[in-house]
Amino acid sequence: MSRGRQLGFWMCLALVMGNMIGSGVFLLPASLAPYGLNSLYGWLLTAAGSLMLAMVFAGLSRAFPGRPAYAYVQMAFGNRTGFVVAWGYWVAVWVGNAAVAIAAVSYLSHVLPWISNTPGASIGVTLGFIWLFTIINMLGARESGSVQVITTVLKLLPLLAVIVLGLILLGQGRMHGSGSDAPAVAFSWDAVNASAVLTLWAFLGLESAAVASEKIRDPERIIPLATFWGTLITALVYVSICTVVIVLIPAKELAVSSAPLADLIARYWGADWGDWIAAFAAISALGALNGWILLQGELPGQMARAGAFPAWLAHRSKRDTPVPALLLTGVLLSAVVLMNAEKGMVEIFTFLLLISTSAILVMYLLSAAGALLLYKRGELPLKRPMTGFLIAAACACAYALWALLGAGKDAVLWGFFLLASALPVYYFSRGQVRQALMSLPLLAIVPIWHVITHFHM
Repeated sequence: MSRGRQLGFWMCLALVMGNMIGSGVFLLPASLAPYGLNSLYGWLLTAAGSLMLAMVFAGLSRAFPGRPAYAYVQMAFGNRTGFVVAWGYWVAVWVGNAAVAIAAVSYLSHVLPWISNTPGASIGVTLGFIWLFTIINMLGARESGSVQVITTVLKLLPLLAVIVLGLILLGQGRMHGSGSDAPAVAFSWDAVNASAVLTLWAFLGLESAAVASEKIRDPERIIPLATFWGTLITALVYVSICTVVIVLIPAKELAVSSAPLADLIARYWGADWGDWIAAFAAISALGALNGWILLQGELPGQMARAGAFPAWLAHRSKRDTPVPALLLTGVLLSAVVLMNAEKGMVEIFTFLLLISTSAILVMYLLSAAGALLLYKRGELPLKRPMTGFLIAAACACAYALWALLGAGKDAVLWGFFLLASALPVYYFSRGQVRQALMSLPLLAIVPIWHVITHFHM
């Protein structure tokens, strides 16, 4: 790959931050309103856990420069486990991308009402954006990276404006929100845990730089820096936004708000500014979509070169882009969006998002545990003192396990189903037909359990 078409530090930082900062930050304050100030503690807990995970990925990328994120699990636990985790992560990415695309168009419809008022327009515009960013990623890493930098800057502008507004109003002593009646919501570890689980969704993507390692110039230096600083800056933005919203919007209003940041701006700056927030929220989600499409195209190519996927998925264009992989994932992503177009499929769509998140958490857990295992085996070539890294890995492992269990029993079990679906693919790709057939019954365990438990309920 020519150096001119690789991602430098700022593009890599934009990839990490842009993939984490999507539509969630614009909606989560309303979901967290019932927890009062406990939600702020939840944000802090999630931010701390995410920073530990970021330190793990930063350390592993420094130890094994140029390796994709799932390779850390592969080195620690073997080829089969590495493939299962990579498969789960890949499916999680393109299924989750459907939600990002739909959220972007939903925000855009507030600015352009014809989208929601015209039959079929919403789905058409959503598919249009999917294929627009797919084509941009086909053009090259630099082109995709440039879009990511622009959208990341644009999405940060309203968030920084809200933070500045909050500081000004707090300086004036204007405190009218949930924070002013904090005793109404007493401190509760259950509330903190519940809010922390919700806020976790906003930090998914901290590993983005490691996933896109093959597109990054000087990965040994840039990936650790972008991973750590991207996660830290994003955490500071999230906690600041949450604090401002809690303090300045009354709890009752916040709980029923569909656009908390727009309502906050409208409350203190005028209603006309609300549409601007909706527009920036759409840009924020579209920026995340661009970054995640980059990742969903890179993963199949990496797995194909490892012999796990068909060889044609490893093909790269003259611009060094995985065109076949991008086309395949574009089709899959479009199919999930079309599935969601049917009202009867909404529950299935939500369900897919839930288990996909569980699959990502499994990668986080095994990456952190794998770092500890590689150190124990003497296979972790880090030059610096590793005490801090090992503490971070232990904390990240504990946090990922806690978050996975906090996602709920159904999410964990169906996440297991998603990961188990990788086994037949893994064995068939290696010509091990007998093992592939023997693994198929595993796929029936969770659905049967689900039917039995719901029948008894």
